Amino acid sequence: MADDNDEAARQRLAHEREATDRSRQQFHDLTRGRPTPTQEENDLAACGKTFHMHEDDGSGPDPHARHMEADKGAPYQTRHMGARPAAPRPPREQ
Repeated sequence: MADDNDEAARQRLAHEREATDRSRQQFHDLTRGRPTPTQEENDLAACGKTFHMHEDDGSGPDPHARHMEADKGAPYQTRHMGARPAAPRPPREQ
């Protein structure tokens, strides 16, 4: 019985180590690249330079970003906003 508990504990520990290794690899894959902005860009900004685009940090596209594009057939219907014709007015009484 003690041997069964020891074997179960070893298997559980091996399974947890595999899960930890997978988690570390996923974290490493998501955090590769350089920081944006770079230190050089920070130094230049401190001297007064403005940036419209940063250097590519090498991380690739954000896997969590949702990009919606027009004219791709949205899964919902949008309202058509246009000028409405004016409602008829009742005649004035004099």
